[in-house]
Amino acid sequence: MAIHEFDLIERYFKRPSTAPGIAKGIGDDCAILEIPEGHQLAVSIDTLVSGVHFPEHTKAYDIGYKALAVNLSDCAAMGAKPLWATLAISLPKADEAWLKAFAEGFFVMANSCGVALIGGDTTRGPLSISVQIHGIIPKGKALLRASAKSGDDIYATGTLGDAGLALQTLLGHLPKLDSTQQSYIESRLNRPSPRVEIGQALQNIAHACIDISDGLAADLNHILKASRVGAEIELDKLPLSAALKNLDPQKAIELALHSGDDYELCFTATPGMEDKIQALSHYTQTPITKIGKIVQEPGLFSLDANNKVMIKPSGYIHFQ
Repeated sequence: MAIHEFDLIERYFKRPSTAPGIAKGIGDDCAILEIPEGHQLAVSIDTLVSGVHFPEHTKAYDIGYKALAVNLSDCAAMGAKPLWATLAISLPKADEAWLKAFAEGFFVMANSCGVALIGGDTTRGPLSISVQIHGIIPKGKALLRASAKSGDDIYATGTLGDAGLALQTLLGHLPKLDSTQQSYIESRLNRPSPRVEIGQALQNIAHACIDISDGLAADLNHILKASRVGAEIELDKLPLSAALKNLDPQKAIELALHSGDDYELCFTATPGMEDKIQALSHYTQTPITKIGKIVQEPGLFSLDANNKVMIKPSGYIHFQ
């Protein structure tokens, strides 16, 4: 017997939560939320479409996990504390085994960050998942793309290019790695680690910040355009995992600069903040690497063996 939409919601998506500020959650036409005094609301939405944002054979657990993780990464980039999410999902059919695994992945990610699912919609159609995230941030503390300053250092969290390498191997464009490294890069593609804690800590450290979803070059270029500055990136400072270091160096750099789905943070800060940034790296047990500098001259440039070359700010393109 086909499961009814409301039974589906009750069975898989209505969960108790300790997230604050929920006057009314799932069960009415709208959720009702209370914003703490002295804070602003940060809102973002992302859609994942089967065959576009994830391979069609991706496990349901991983899809659920990633659907929320990519939105949490947007909150992290603004320095916001995520609290509430809504979920709209279209499905070819109500496959209960698939829904159970999807919900498990979604709520593992939600519980790790204290996020409550407060509403949404389900419908029949091609597999597509849209999540809207709501977070709070103290007034005036949001990290904006337009706040980078000439002389700032540029940093990146984690390592770059792993998800892009995983996708290339899964699509058959590059040979698969040994089982340990292949498992690692696929986990980076399917279960990214949104840097929520680091984002909030950067409120009083960073000037500008963005999450790396479309590739370092493309996303850093958004900061440069908004701030009307340029950047020089030291290619030998790009943080690479062991998997990328085993590639041809030029291919590794290409993936680190231009492949998407890393969901790391790229941010700028004055040189005087370096000790605080390294202390944050130690506290969160997350590598934070200085990779370049903001300059007055417009454009994105690479520095390699004393040569200065303009980098084309290409990355993932949604419409082409």
